[in-house]
Amino acid sequence: MEFRRGQLRNFVTVAEDGQMTRAARRLHIAQPALSQAISQLESELGLLLLERHARGVTLTPAGDAFLPKARAAVAAADDALRTADALVRAASATMNVGFIGPAPMVNAPELFGEFAGAQPDARVAFRELPFPSSPTTSWLQEVDVVFSPPPMPERCVRFQGVRLEPRAVVVPNDHHLAERSELAVADVLDELFIGYHADVQPTWAGFGSFDDHRGKPARLTRERARTPPEMLTMMATRSAITAVPLSDARVIQEVLRGVVAIPVPDANPAVLSLTWLEDNRNPCVQALVALAESVVGHDGAGRVRAPAGGPRA
Repeated sequence: MEFRRGQLRNFVTVAEDGQMTRAARRLHIAQPALSQAISQLESELGLLLLERHARGVTLTPAGDAFLPKARAAVAAADDALRTADALVRAASATMNVGFIGPAPMVNAPELFGEFAGAQPDARVAFRELPFPSSPTTSWLQEVDVVFSPPPMPERCVRFQGVRLEPRAVVVPNDHHLAERSELAVADVLDELFIGYHADVQPTWAGFGSFDDHRGKPARLTRERARTPPEMLTMMATRSAITAVPLSDARVIQEVLRGVVAIPVPDANPAVLSLTWLEDNRNPCVQALVALAESVVGHDGAGRVRAPAGGPRA
């Protein structure tokens, strides 16, 4: 039989959530329509996939066996669509640039300004991303290239360094360290830091609390940030501090009341980088990477791998 688009995704979402109502919210459809769609899928398959009960749904043995295949089919369809979108962008001189925190035109105006001058017919769309999750290849799939401190390295992921960026802490303006013009790492290790969601890559999260400099676990907030806006919201509560690249800290200080940015010169700096998938053949990406390489003056390989410890120099 041929599955209609969305049938398998509906089933996978319901199976993962264990409840029709919650799954319907994720899928942005009405709960009765979702329930009917699942029943229709079961009828067409001739299998009972889900047991309905008052608290939600559970997989039947047939549903449990069918779920991995359905997941694989959904993932394959999504991958095919992403590949098609990327090919369309490549053919039309369009590039999706992901970023975390301040937009690249704020954080790297020279690089992207020079790119615009060198590639006047190229169209660049910027997209803010959540903090990196694993695997890095999946995190990158919605964009052509990302400008940020590098995520965790993987075999099919490539990096080009753009510049080293000193680290700074963002602290409430009534914090006991707020009057300092600069700090040492040792000054802040015992402070309460903003925590990151469990989905965020550990080395990325650890960069915010100086895990690369400490011998004991950091004190973290119970609330955990998954995205830059969530982190900014937590900063606004003025209950904890965090470390970010200095340029990001200065932007945050300008847009968020009640916080100050303080450089930490002895901390390992961030390596603001371009990150992309090896099999991306978008000529705009290749042109941007070549421009960054010529500006930075790295070797002819044009690739700077992130160190195993995360976004560090």
